[in-house]
Amino acid sequence: MLGLNGTPFQPAMLQLTGIPGMRTGQAWVALIFCVLYLISIVGNLSILALVVQEPALHQPMYYFLSMLSLNDLGVSLSTLPTVLATFCFNYHYVGFDACLVQMFFIHTFSFMESGILLAMSFDRFVAICDPLRYATVLTNSRILAMGLGILAKSFTTLFPFPFLVKRLPFCKGNILHHSYCLHPDLMKVACGDIHVNNIYGLFVWLLAIFTYGVDSVFILLSYALILRAVLAIASQEQRLKALNTCMSHICAVLAFYVPIIAVSMIHRFWKSAPPVVHVMMSNVYLFVPPMLNPIIYSVKTKEIRRGILKAFRKS
Repeated sequence: MLGLNGTPFQPAMLQLTGIPGMRTGQAWVALIFCVLYLISIVGNLSILALVVQEPALHQPMYYFLSMLSLNDLGVSLSTLPTVLATFCFNYHYVGFDACLVQMFFIHTFSFMESGILLAMSFDRFVAICDPLRYATVLTNSRILAMGLGILAKSFTTLFPFPFLVKRLPFCKGNILHHSYCLHPDLMKVACGDIHVNNIYGLFVWLLAIFTYGVDSVFILLSYALILRAVLAIASQEQRLKALNTCMSHICAVLAFYVPIIAVSMIHRFWKSAPPVVHVMMSNVYLFVPPMLNPIIYSVKTKEIRRGILKAFRKS
């Protein structure tokens, strides 16, 4: 297969797919994606602006929330160009190199989310179980180190992917199964010696499963210790107040892990599922958490809600 630029076996353009089998309703799907992107981008930018501008939000809990908002923005902006081009402008093509860049950022930001949620659970654990040492344990330098550590782990793990794909010939066509670029999709149309890619892909997959598993275990452990500490509080009002500070984070954890579990169950137990099911579940996994998180924290966190109302009054 020759690309449009004449490079042997490497297409200049790759063709993206919207939703398999969809003949009508393209306008409604485009509207839904536009609304999801609008909520995600405006919501996460608003949280970041509030944390920067409001001195009352210069606390570890909100610094971790800023990390989550930045990561959600990264996920949304990574997929936005090709998704909107596919559904809004009916343009189904992406440059090969641009596809590799998009693949890297989608996988990198997705891989970071569980680490950020774990850091946020540690913040809640220290705040409730050892409040007197909260300010000394979670200093600005330690928070920065945790954020950079999460970024470095994800970046170094996923950095080889584009280069491993770049070296491959593509002789099985140029049609991908999503409206954005993912490593498994590219492997389906690649040919030649893909053993290195498959081995490294398996390594990353196992690492992701291990990371998500370990992160989820430590999140559950932190909440078990938090629950024990809360039940030891004599006042029911104080118990409810302590638990209420965790509700936003619990909802964010569920918004992230439920789609992952659903995707894993479908791949494991429903391998004959129609392609549209796999595509829709991938869309839910990538698009729903970045949209839900700013809504969750705006509704459930009093300080964020107060900051939003204050901003509206100023305007």
